[in-house]
Amino acid sequence: MTDNPLLLKFDTPFQTPPFDLIKAEHYKPAFVEAMRQHRAEIDAIINNPQEPTFENCIIPLDRSGLLLERVASIFFNLLAAERNDTMQNIAVEITPLLSEHSDNIGMNPLLFNKIKAVYTQREHLGLEPLALRALEKFYDDFVRKGANLDQKDKDRMMEINAGLSVLSLQFGDNLIKETNAFQLVVADIHDLSGLPNTHMAAAAEEAKAAGFEGQWLFTPKKTSWIPFLQYAQNRELRDQLYQGYYMRGDRNNENDNKAIIQKMVNLRLEKAKLLGFGTYADYVIDNNMAKTTDNVYDFLNRIWTPALQVVKEELAAMQKIADRERAGFDIESWDWWYYAEKLRKQKYDLDESEIRPYLLLENVRDGMFYVANQLYGITFEKREDISVYHKDVEVFEVKEADGAHLAVFYVDYAVRLGKSAGAWCTGFRNYLKTEDEEVFPLVSIVCNYPRPIEDKPVLLSWDEAETLFHEFGHALHGFFTRGDYRRIAGDLPHDMIELPSQIMEHWAGEPQVLKEYAKHYQTGIPMPDVLINKITNSAHFNQGFMTVEYVAAALLDLDWYSLNQTFEGDVNAFEKAAMDKKGLIKEMLPRYRSTYFSHIFDGGYSAGYYAYLWAEVLDSDAFSAFKQSGDIYNQELASKFRKYILAEGGLDDPMEQYKRFRGQAPSEEPLLKKRGLK
Repeated sequence: MTDNPLLLKFDTPFQTPPFDLIKAEHYKPAFVEAMRQHRAEIDAIINNPQEPTFENCIIPLDRSGLLLERVASIFFNLLAAERNDTMQNIAVEITPLLSEHSDNIGMNPLLFNKIKAVYTQREHLGLEPLALRALEKFYDDFVRKGANLDQKDKDRMMEINAGLSVLSLQFGDNLIKETNAFQLVVADIHDLSGLPNTHMAAAAEEAKAAGFEGQWLFTPKKTSWIPFLQYAQNRELRDQLYQGYYMRGDRNNENDNKAIIQKMVNLRLEKAKLLGFGTYADYVIDNNMAKTTDNVYDFLNRIWTPALQVVKEELAAMQKIADRERAGFDIESWDWWYYAEKLRKQKYDLDESEIRPYLLLENVRDGMFYVANQLYGITFEKREDISVYHKDVEVFEVKEADGAHLAVFYVDYAVRLGKSAGAWCTGFRNYLKTEDEEVFPLVSIVCNYPRPIEDKPVLLSWDEAETLFHEFGHALHGFFTRGDYRRIAGDLPHDMIELPSQIMEHWAGEPQVLKEYAKHYQTGIPMPDVLINKITNSAHFNQGFMTVEYVAAALLDLDWYSLNQTFEGDVNAFEKAAMDKKGLIKEMLPRYRSTYFSHIFDGGYSAGYYAYLWAEVLDSDAFSAFKQSGDIYNQELASKFRKYILAEGGLDDPMEQYKRFRGQAPSEEPLLKKRGLK
C-alpha cells in the first residue's frame, strides 16, 4: 500500500488536495504511477475483443486519465505559484515524459482505428447530440495530434512535441529569473519625488527584504514598475526601470530567450506542415471561431486603423503638457505613463491615487461575490478547515441559492518570489459526472498584488480591481460547467474562452456596483458620486494606447506563426520589421516584446493572443443586452448566460450557443464605442 498522498483518496473536505501532506519527492513517483494506470486504461480499450462502439470505446476514453489529470493539475499549478529549483528540476525531468505519454496515446494506430470505426458509423448509431459531439471532438483531436501520419512522420512529431515542451519550460524559467534579477535600488529620497507614500512604503519594504534597509527597491513586476513610471519625476530612473522591464530575455546572457524563440517558431511550423497546414497560425485558428488567419488579420486591422489615429492624438496632447512644462524633450516610451497620468488629471481632474483608498482588496473581493450573488444567487462561505499550499491563500465553499454545494474556490493574491508574473485562473479538479457520482470543481485564482505592509491594508489600482473581476469570470465558468462528457464540458474555443472573464469587467465599473463595494478603507463611506462620475467620464482615457499596444502584440504573435519558411534571422529585427510594417509609433512598444511574450511561448496563446479582443466583441455585445434591459442584474439574461455560455458552452457550435443566449449574432459596434474608437 502506497503512502504517497497524491495516489490515495483524499480524506479531506470535498476531497480537496492535502497540500500539508504533499512533498516534492511525491511528484515523480505519482506521475509514473498515474501514467501507468492511464496506459492500462487505454490498453483495456484497445484489447477489448468486441466490435468498437461508443459505449466500449468513447466513454472509457472520456473517463481515462483521471489520476494523471489530478497529479498534473496539482504539480503544474504549484510550479506556477511556488516555483523553486526543486520544482523546476522535477518539471524538466517529467515534462518530456508527459509529452511522450500523450503522443503514445494520441498517435496510437490501434486506438485510433477503434475511434475511427465508431466515427465512420456515427450517422447510423442513433447517438444523442452530446454523444455525437464528443465523438466528433475526439476524432478531430486524434487527427490534429497526428494519428493519420505514417510512422516516420509520427516519430518526427513526437520529437517536435518533446522539444517544444522543454523549450517552453526553459522560456518561462528564464523569464522568472530575468524578472527576479533586475533591481533598481534608490538611495536618495529626492529621486522619488512625485511617488505616492503608499508606493514608497512598498518599495522600502521590498528593499528591506532584499538586504537594502533604508533604501527603496523597484523591480520589473507590475505592482512595482507601473506606479513608478506613473508618478516618479526622475526621468532617468523611469528609463532605467522601464528598460529593466522590456529588456527581459534580451540581454544576451544565460537567460536570453531569442534562440529559444527561433527554435519554437520553427518546430511549430514543421508540426503544422506535417499536419497539412501552410503555417502554424492556420493550424491553430482552424479550430477557433475565426476559422482562418486572414479573418484574424482583417479583424485586427479594422481595430488598428482607428486606434492608431487615437493614440497619435493622445501623444500630441501629452507632448503639449511636456512643452508647457518646458521639459525640453520629445516624449519617449518610458514617459508615456507619467504624462498620461498628467493628462488624466488635466482632462478629468482624476488621479489614480484618489481611487485606491476605495479599492480595499477584501472589499473588491466581496464586490465580485455580490455581483455573482445578484446574477446567479450563489454564495461564498470562508473555510478554515481546507488545506492550502501557502498561508496567503484563502478558501471558500461556493453554494447554490438553495444551499447546495457548487464548488471550492481558492484565491492566492500576493506577489512573491517564485510566482509567475500576471494573474490567472486555474483548477485543481474539473466537474465530472458518471453513472455513480457527481464530482464538483476546485477552482483557483492566482494574482500578483502588493503584499500588506505591517498593519496597512492592500489597496488596489483600478486595473488590479478589474483584473480580479476578470479572473473571477473564469472562475464562474469553472463553477458552472456541466456535461456528461469530459471532452466537451466547458470546451469553449480559444477565441471565446475570454468571454466569461471579460464580461465581468463591465460590472466592476458600473456605478450601481461601485456603490456596493468601493468604500473608503478608513471610514467605510461609499465612493462619492463625484468620483464615480469622474471614473465613468474617463472610461475612454488612454484607450488609444491600450488598444494599440495590445493589437501590436496580437499582430506580432500572428506574424511569428504566419511564417511559412524556416526562420533563420534575428529575432529583434523580425519584431522591428513587424511593428514598422504596421506603423507603430516609436514612442511606444507592443504590450509584450517577443522575449517575454509568455502567452505565446510559455502559455496556451500561440497564434491566439488575438482572442482577448475577439472575445471583447462578444462580451461588449453581451453586456449591452443587460444594459438595454434596464437591469444590469437581469435574472432572465443571467440564467441564459449561465446555461448557454457558462454551463453548456462546449456542448454545441459556439456561435449557436451565443445566439441562444443573445437572440442574435454579436455586433462590433459596442466594442468600438467602449474603446472610444467610434
